[in-house]
Amino acid sequence: MPVLFDRTATWGHPGMPQGLAVHLQRDHEKRTFSFEKVPLPLPAMAQFWLIHRGCPHDAIGLDLELGPPPADEATRALERRLADDGDHYAMGYSYTSDDPDDMVVVVALRALDERAPSPFRVVVEEVDTDTWTHTLREGGFDTVGEALQWCDDRLTGEAGPLPPVRPAAAASRLAGVAKAPAPRPPGRSR
Repeated sequence: MPVLFDRTATWGHPGMPQGLAVHLQRDHEKRTFSFEKVPLPLPAMAQFWLIHRGCPHDAIGLDLELGPPPADEATRALERRLADDGDHYAMGYSYTSDDPDDMVVVVALRALDERAPSPFRVVVEEVDTDTWTHTLREGGFDTVGEALQWCDDRLTGEAGPLPPVRPAAAASRLAGVAKAPAPRPPGRSR
């Protein structure tokens, strides 16, 4: 059950996720196997997907020699939260830019609990090519339009800082079916 880097994604549709989670199941008796795969924009999201398919959490650590390590504790904490509690949100939009001058991934998420403060979140991963580290940050938005506009502004280099996520008055968890993904922001292409 690996998390893989898809080198071919850079040649696909602009903005495609470059992470690939693969859940492989072997049937030793029949000498067969089956697998599921899903492209995901962030390694922590791929880890979450695999954990919820039975992969032990400690078996899917990322090899820090294969990519830029986290730059700080805030990044590590958000990665852990995404890998462990990713079922609070549904992904609506992502865009991966592998431009060497601005390596960035933006992901817009929608809370499954409609009463959640900051019901729309943006998670942004930025790679510092000078130090070969990455940071992961999260911002909270009241509407999908605001979240998608921030993503588009970040991709064009015009975004302000991410707005803070409003704290929850009381932690609540709503089990349910994910709703339709948010629309893509207009006008983003290579």
